Amino acid sequence: MIEKLWAWVVHPPVTGPRATLLIRLMAGGVFFWEGLLKFVYVNQGEGRFVKLGFPFPVFTAHFVGGLEIVGGILLMLGLGTRLIAIPFIVEMVVAMLSTKPRLFLGTSPLPPPPVPPQVGLWAVLHEIRSEYAQLMSCIFLLVSGPGPSSLDAWLLSGEEASAGNAAAIPVRPPLESERRRVGGR
Repeated sequence: MIEKLWAWVVHPPVTGPRATLLIRLMAGGVFFWEGLLKFVYVNQGEGRFVKLGFPFPVFTAHFVGGLEIVGGILLMLGLGTRLIAIPFIVEMVVAMLSTKPRLFLGTSPLPPPPVPPQVGLWAVLHEIRSEYAQLMSCIFLLVSGPGPSSLDAWLLSGEEASAGNAAAIPVRPPLESERRRVGGR
């Protein structure tokens, strides 16, 4: 079971539309620069995690920032696409669950949005748009794979060529005399 799951993750389909590259560049680019921001601006990194009450906020901010930088680059290159999509999906769900219910209730420790709506359903729907787009993009890449314009496709084509060379060795069918000897006739 685990072997099948691992094979599914590391051998994604790469025959999708070439436009999949655009989804990878969008999602990967956003993760990359958001990861950088966690190191450049304290209020986006450790300060945010302190306000939200995360345990070990400095470690968490650096871990998430590093994941976003490295993972964003991997998504843009299309390398390990399914593998990196999984933690990004988890990250987006955690981001939504740790901030949006409190925004809905008006109890968020983060600064409110600069313009109305600032609390309630409409505020949540407005503020969740980025996480929602990232979540849907990563689910798409998890299901569809990185597309043909990716390092995953290039690496898998090399594997198939290697496997194809071994499979291309012609095997002749047994001769009639050989079949009789084996079958006892």
